[in-house]
Amino acid sequence: MITIRKAQERGRTDFDWLDSRHSFSFGQYYDPEQMGYSALRVINDDIVKPGSGFATHGHSEMEIITFVLSGEIEHKDSEGNRQRLPAGEFQLMSAGKGITHSEYNASDTNDLHLLQIWIEPNVAAGKPQYQQKAFAKAPGLTAIATASGEKGSLKIKQDAKLQQLILEPNSSLAYQIEQRRKLYIHQVTGALLADNIPLAAGDGAKVDAQSQVVLSNNSNEQIMALVFDLP
Repeated sequence: MITIRKAQERGRTDFDWLDSRHSFSFGQYYDPEQMGYSALRVINDDIVKPGSGFATHGHSEMEIITFVLSGEIEHKDSEGNRQRLPAGEFQLMSAGKGITHSEYNASDTNDLHLLQIWIEPNVAAGKPQYQQKAFAKAPGLTAIATASGEKGSLKIKQDAKLQQLILEPNSSLAYQIEQRRKLYIHQVTGALLADNIPLAAGDGAKVDAQSQVVLSNNSNEQIMALVFDLP
């Protein structure tokens, strides 16, 4: 069964410095029907104005993945990490028993566009950790975050796998789903078909009780999605 969450149905937080769309309940946006999916708790699609950002604040017991779509983040945390995260790179902050951090738009002139993703861990009270990496934009599936750190992926504290899907024009991929697992697809760019159900940028799809889903690009442009394989 595939359940679609259209981009325009997402919650919204709109401040002077931030325009954020929430796939699941977050902050002041609350929808009891959208409290996450399996271990996936948050997908926020954020546009941050120049010179602005998230002031120092704390997290615990959460795996927080950031994917920069355009612009650059300036990251600083209580573990001594001070990094810049440019467009195309992924960051994983394992909050563990507790961490404070800030995330700012590093530019004074250009907007920052990012996806912020929270996954609930299956290990509690661990030491906070920080990982950052750029991955090749190869066609097909690329492992971004996995429990084992396979194929050079970021190592996440959950039996989950985040994969980057890139499909060339007029191509498709049959994704095999293990028994009792779920998929969540977040469309990043272009138009994807999931078993012939259309997904546009910002749309999400919950895939449950299926052994396979066929992902297709019938357009004339390369497209990108994030595919979450969840317990």
